[in-house]
This record gives sequence, C-alpha cells and structure tokens, in this order.
Amino acid sequence: MPPANNSAMSNQPIPLKPPPAAAARTNLYDLNLAELTAYLTEWGQPRFRAQQIWEWMYQRFVADFAGMTNLPHALRQKLAEQATLQPFTVAALEHSSDGQTHKYLFQLHDGKYIETVLMTYEKRRTVCISTQAGCAMGCVFCATGQMGFLRHLSSGEIVAQVIWMARELAQRHDHLTNVVFMGMGEPLHNYAHTMTALDRLTDAAGLNLGARRLTISTVGLVPAMRRYADERRQTPLAVSLHAATDAERDKLIPINKKWPIPVLMEACRYYVEQTGRRITFEWALIEGENDTVEQAQQLGALVQGMLCHVNLIPLNPTRDYAGRPSSHERVQAFQDTLSYYGVSSTVRVRRGIDIQAGCGQLRDRILSAAAGAA
Repeated sequence: MPPANNSAMSNQPIPLKPPPAAAARTNLYDLNLAELTAYLTEWGQPRFRAQQIWEWMYQRFVADFAGMTNLPHALRQKLAEQATLQPFTVAALEHSSDGQTHKYLFQLHDGKYIETVLMTYEKRRTVCISTQAGCAMGCVFCATGQMGFLRHLSSGEIVAQVIWMARELAQRHDHLTNVVFMGMGEPLHNYAHTMTALDRLTDAAGLNLGARRLTISTVGLVPAMRRYADERRQTPLAVSLHAATDAERDKLIPINKKWPIPVLMEACRYYVEQTGRRITFEWALIEGENDTVEQAQQLGALVQGMLCHVNLIPLNPTRDYAGRPSSHERVQAFQDTLSYYGVSSTVRVRRGIDIQAGCGQLRDRILSAAAGAA
C-alpha cells in the first residue's frame, strides 16, 4: 500500500502541537443510530437525516461534514461547529521499509496519545487498535505497560481508529478485513466501551465486519473473561500468557498475582465451554527467559487437550526492558515441543520492527525526543 501524497504520510514526526480545540464537540462515533437520531431531532431535524449521516460515517467514511453533500448547508455548518468525526489528529506516522506496516500516533483532544497500526498481508488488511491511553497492567516487556495508565478511550475513539484506516484503504481502492484489539491498553479493563465499539463494528447497519474477523486480547482479567464468555460473543479471544508457571509469569505480568495461572486456566476452559470457540494463547518469546524446551513442555502440559492455539511471537524489544527476541533455532525447538503435546501453534510474522511497531513505542520515542529538544 503506497503512502498517500500528503505531508502526514512520511517517516518524519510531525511537530507536536497543543491538543485540538474540538474537545467540547460531540464525537458522533460515540452515538448509536438511535442516539444520533435523538441528537438531531433536538435540533428540529427530520429523522431521516440521522440515517443519511450514518451512511456517510460507516459506508463512505467521510472525514468531515462538508463532504455530506445531501445535507442542507446550514445543517453541515452546525454539525461542524458542534460535532466532530475525527476525535484525534495525526501526531506522527511511520512506514516500514517493506511498505506493509503503517504506524500512526494519534493525539486525542485532551492531549493524550494513542497508537494504531495498519498491517497489510497478501489477502488481509488488519488494523491493530488501542482501547486505552496507557495501560494499568504493567507488563514489564511492553512499552505501553511501562508508561502507566492515563485513561479509558470512549467507544467512539475506539471506532474512529478503525474508520480512519478503512478510509485510508478505500482511497486506494482496497478494504479492511480484520481488526485486532491489541494496541495500547487492556480491552477488558475498559469493558463497556470496548464492547460497545465491538458491537458497532460488527453491526450490519454499522461497519458490518464479521464477528470472527475481530479479536479481543487480554492479559487475563478473569471476571471480565467470564462475563465475556457468558455473553457468548463470537469474536475470538486471545490471552497473553507468556509463561506457564506462576513464578515466571509473576515476573512478566503483575496481574498474575491477582489471578494466577490455575484460576486463569479455569476461566479459559469456561470460555471454551460456553462459546464452543477455540481460545488463542499469545506467547512473546524472550531469549533465555521463556523460550526453553522446559518452558514449552510446561506449556504443553498446561493446555494439552484444550481447544486452543498458541501464537508464538519473537519479542519486539523496548527501551526499558533488557529482553531480546528468541533465535530462529529456539523458536523452532519450542514449536516442535508443543507439537509433541498435540498443541497447535504458529509463529507470528514480525512486522514493523524497523519502525518499532509494538504498542507504545512510537509515543515513547516521539515524546522523549520532544522533551530532549525542550
């Protein structure tokens, strides 16, 4: 996907600016169709105007109200004054050298930053979106976890990331195929807004993505996982496991001390039982830390017989964590050991390493550079 011809589409960071002045405006992506209808009828507008606007938002991915050409000029002007379709602006944008990964640093209207990544494959166009600014989980190898929690995103701020990427692709006569909730933040910590966004993205009257084309990731918030299972949603669930013993996982993922592995595994099995769906375990392979054959044996014994799949991910290094990605030989030995236990696995293709595409890394680098220049 070649970059568009505008100044934002380069690997040079855009100078940081004060947050946009649109903070007080209503983000229309925070509203469902009924709420949008009510919002407009309070202005004395006929109900069909909401449907017109809705189609511009979710089918044509319009970026501003001026493009809604079937609306009266006065209504477009009032919408521009009191509402917004873009709850953030681009602070930086980088492209991988192979042209397949595009990482956006967005500045929200209150000055916070989030990251969104668009990845292109042979048949898929996947966007990785954020659900929080920062993260409260504190996973030691994650740049977002290292920055701490700032705030939850609204459902509209989550949805708008997907719409932005759908618009970028549509301009190239392409289309979005998949969404992964694996960017900044813990999706199940921001449960209500994440599920509202999920419903909007899969709604036939909204973006109309197939539920199985989206994936929710969690580090293991057990009560929220059980709630998700009880709702019997068809959107796949991925658990960031990364260790097969509490002693090892406690060092990597602090939340494990609250919900240790036996409790987490019980919740995983409950999810499978309730939904009939396979669960995915994410495993960031860290050289000499969790990539040994012994660890693979422990993982194999832990999940053997469960309807599951293991996604092996050589670590994406971060500035504040000394761990390094596993070698090809260690990755292969780990995968071969899982196969011996009858556990299916794949090695995720590493994308955007040259632009530090792991969540939180671009924000960290840009803000650090800005602070150094001050």
